[in-house]
Amino acid sequence: MTTNDTHTTDPANTTEATDTAPGGSFLLGGDLRVSRLGFGAMRLPVGTFDGPVRDPRTGIAVLRRAVELGVDHIDTAGFYGRGGVDAHELIREALSPYPDDLVIATKVGPMRDESGFPAFEATPEQLRGLVEEDLRRLGLDRLDLVYLRVGGAGAPDDAPIADRFAVLAELREEGLIRHLGVSNVTAGQFAEAAAIAPIAAVQNHFHVHHRDGADVLDLCEESGAAFVPSFPLGGGHRPIDAERVAKVAERHGATPVQVALAWLLATSPRMLAIPGTGTPAHLEENMGAADVHLTEEDLADLRA
Repeated sequence: MTTNDTHTTDPANTTEATDTAPGGSFLLGGDLRVSRLGFGAMRLPVGTFDGPVRDPRTGIAVLRRAVELGVDHIDTAGFYGRGGVDAHELIREALSPYPDDLVIATKVGPMRDESGFPAFEATPEQLRGLVEEDLRRLGLDRLDLVYLRVGGAGAPDDAPIADRFAVLAELREEGLIRHLGVSNVTAGQFAEAAAIAPIAAVQNHFHVHHRDGADVLDLCEESGAAFVPSFPLGGGHRPIDAERVAKVAERHGATPVQVALAWLLATSPRMLAIPGTGTPAHLEENMGAADVHLTEEDLADLRA
């Protein structure tokens, strides 16, 4: 299990002292250099899946400011939306024509019900249509990274995924997808998918006080895949211990959010943090995590 806060760095992904990317950089899939501190688009349309719809003009402003601050990795999904405001459309309106170095990752698998909530999973036969829809809505000829998102909102359940992942592997061979990932998976599902096609990234629930998926992080360390935590600042039924994080934050004159993100970046060189927000102020706070450098004392307090 990966429970320590330092790991051996892969020479192919070593961050040099001259690297100015927020949080350093990582070679995603072996050929896409991205900053380790990116941006998640889930909260652009709404604060929560059942929350009020946000003003799309604010989302557009947040996206443009994120790129100005050095973000070159944006994580989105076709099911991120509510009330006619969708993350894909906001990204396209805000940033297209896209910067040459911008990497856009998306997820397919969940299907929305009549209320817009991602309530059930796509069949293998439906996945091609979801990928083609993402291409159209984002205005792209090829998607940089597509995750197969498995299961619902709960923990991974280890159901077979080979038939669905094989569809994405076929689309990759056709040139519609550059790299593949898996999301909300167990170690067994990771191995099942990796036997079909290379996995460039895993997106699982993981943060400073929720490390149940450390075995999958270990597999990323061994295989060279990136580990991209979903809910890196807590959320759902796995909140962060705010009091413990606040103790460390006070030492650095930082916020608990910044410390929680800095912990992720310190945990593994393969960690790519994608905190999401729908407000400019929170964006600035999140990006400030790149300037927080945790000590051994800090790390010991956080993992206690």
